[in-house]
Parts: sequence; structure tokens; C-alpha cells
Amino acid sequence: MKRVLVTGAAGFLGSHLCDRFIKEGYHVIGMDNLITGNLKNIEHLFKLEHFEFYHYDVSKFVHVPGKLDYILHFASPASPIDYLKIPIQTLKVGSLGTHNLLGLAKAKGACMLIASTSEVYGDPQVHPQPEDYWGNVNPVGPRGVYDEAKRFQEAMTMAYHTYHGVDTKIVRIFNTYGPRMRLNDGRVLPAFIGQALRGEDLTVFGDGSQTRSFCYVDDLVEGIYRLLLSDYHLPVNIGNPSEITIAQFAEEIIKLTGTNQKVTYKPLPADDPKQRQPDITLAKRILGWEPKVNRSEGLKITYDYFKGLSKEELYQSKHRFE
Repeated sequence: MKRVLVTGAAGFLGSHLCDRFIKEGYHVIGMDNLITGNLKNIEHLFKLEHFEFYHYDVSKFVHVPGKLDYILHFASPASPIDYLKIPIQTLKVGSLGTHNLLGLAKAKGACMLIASTSEVYGDPQVHPQPEDYWGNVNPVGPRGVYDEAKRFQEAMTMAYHTYHGVDTKIVRIFNTYGPRMRLNDGRVLPAFIGQALRGEDLTVFGDGSQTRSFCYVDDLVEGIYRLLLSDYHLPVNIGNPSEITIAQFAEEIIKLTGTNQKVTYKPLPADDPKQRQPDITLAKRILGWEPKVNRSEGLKITYDYFKGLSKEELYQSKHRFE
């Protein structure tokens, strides 16, 4: 039986990856320091023989006994509220954490896939964004702690591949949504749904003309799984190229939730990307991958999940770092 280590296992994406690898017949080792993760996301796996969990910070030296076939590094704050509140931890998990796990991959002869992000493109001057676009990033701006951590992560990963021969993969993840997201973590989709469920007006930053492209989590996980098993080592965009403005998206959420909230406007945060749309030509060609779940279908599943949260969870998420 193949063994896989998933860091950030109690997070949104990490927990879905654990589910996928269990389904595929792997022995899964989850690791998370729970600074933003939630054990509730993986508690259904604790009873399984082939799942184990370590409460651990990968920014420290990482040791896992026994063989390892794959490492997926998904440990990182990934939302603006998180990385603006805990910037040092964000930088450390992207740099020290990546270095430690690459060393582990080298020692174990394991293949390592890192979760990079569309944020490496910054506020893009090329649209849509292909993998060979180098980006427009402010390294000392408020978002720099996340953007530059991920850019360094890519550079370190390629260095280990080039100079140590480690089998590495790099996925650049675009906006993704689905069950297990945290409400009001600073990302637009859970923020809108959380506000609608609490009877609050929906907050749009800027004039709402900025765009995003939303990919349902099952599609993303499929793309990541295919990339892991491929022989391609350079970055690959995984996301849904269906683009929508934030203002239009707010209206979609109001219609979905059947609420009568208004939309309020606030100033756009510094360095917030004006456009975000993946060019997935490469993923189509080398992985035979493209998203299958349309936005209306995925949003309904996600909304049903959030509706099932308790009142305490609904309001607790609003004040997580206050």
C-alpha cells in the first residue's frame, strides 16, 4: 500500500485531498498545526485503519517513520484575514516548512507536490494568466507575505528538483470553493454566503468590476491528483476559466440564498488583483483535465453545506481572529 503525507490536512483543501487518497486506497498521514485548520474536517477519517494524524508544525524539523511515496504540502494560511493576522507564520510555512518537507522527500525518495497559488501572478498585466507569465507582485505590500512565500516555495522546489533530483510537482491553484470552507475568512464566496445567512448586507470592495474565476473543490482535487501522477515538473494552473465580476457574483449569491440583502461598497484593499482567470491550456494538454462542475451546481452544494452549520459556528467564524 502506498503512503502519502498531506500537510494542512485539517484545512479546506487538505481534508478533501485526504478523502481522495483514502478512496484511492492509500495509507494517509495527515499533519496540521491547527492554526487555521479544523479537526471537524477530518474527524470522519479517525476511525479508519489507514489514516493517521499528527498535530505538528512543519516549520520545525519533520520526521515521519516508515516509507513515504508522496508528500503534498498544503499547510499554509490561504485567506487574506489569516495571512494579514499571522504574517510571520505564513512566511515560515512557505519557506522553512517547504525546505523541511523537501528534505524529507529527498531522504525518503518520495515525490513531492506543493500547493502554489494564482497569487504568484499578483495584480496581473496579462489576462488570462498562463504559466509562463512572471507576475506583477509587490513584495512589501500587505499581501506580500503570502505572495512571496509562495514564489519562494516554487523556487526552492525547483532547486531541489534540479540539484537533488527530487521528483517534484507545482500546482498553481486559482479560486476554489466547496464544503468545509470557513465562513468570513476573507475570501469572497464564504464571506458573501456568511453575510447572507446572518441577514447582513453583502460587502463588495472597490466598484465590483474586479473579476474572479471559481473552481469547485472536486474538480480541483481531480486536477491535483492527475498532476501528482504525471511526469511534469514545471508549474501548472488548475482552476476554472469561467470568469465573473464580483458585483455579478454578489447578485448570484443573493439569488441563490433567496435573501433580500443589499450590496454595500467599501474601498478596495491595497494590491487586490483586478483580474483573475486561469489559462488552463497546459492542464488540458498534459493532464487531459478541465473542470466539470458548473458554478450554479457547485454553489448549491456549498450553500447547502453552510446552511447546515449551527448558529454558533455561523457567528463564531465571523470573529475568529478578533
